[in-house]
Amino acid sequence: MQRFLVGIGVVNLLAVILLSFFIFTKDQRVVYVDSNKLLNSYQGMVDARAAYQQKASAWKANIDTLANEVQQQIFKYEKESSKMTVKERQLSEELIRAKQKQFTDYQQATNTQAQQEDSKMTGEVVTQINAYLKKYGESNGYKIILAATEYGNLAYADEGLDITEAVLEGLNKEYGGR
Repeated sequence: MQRFLVGIGVVNLLAVILLSFFIFTKDQRVVYVDSNKLLNSYQGMVDARAAYQQKASAWKANIDTLANEVQQQIFKYEKESSKMTVKERQLSEELIRAKQKQFTDYQQATNTQAQQEDSKMTGEVVTQINAYLKKYGESNGYKIILAATEYGNLAYADEGLDITEAVLEGLNKEYGGR
């Protein structure tokens, strides 16, 4: 355990030394972007979220329809069960169980599909942003572009190093030209 902690300390020290080398070497340019602002203001993400919301609304409508069908079956059964034969009651109960299973299965499948769609959409947008950041960094002579997140990966940086607005402008311009 102690070796592990020493190893982590050495890795952290090397990371600080390497970052310091890049920051304090004259011809190196280091900047950062606010990743949350970039993601939330990028038109590609706005459009992807809107498309996802349309799909989610359709899924919800289907789930609501199935839930109503189950409720209707139960209501009908409760209303008419006293007039049914034993065989008819058993058949109705089986039909209700089948509808409930269909509803549960569809709901689970929809939740899985929603998670997959969300991950895919986010991954595609992040790939677009990363590709643009690479191109932007190369064309502007930056050696490092750091990403500030809400979790504090960047503890402090001079605001003059924040290129979020310029990147966002170019990213949206490139997206609009597709």
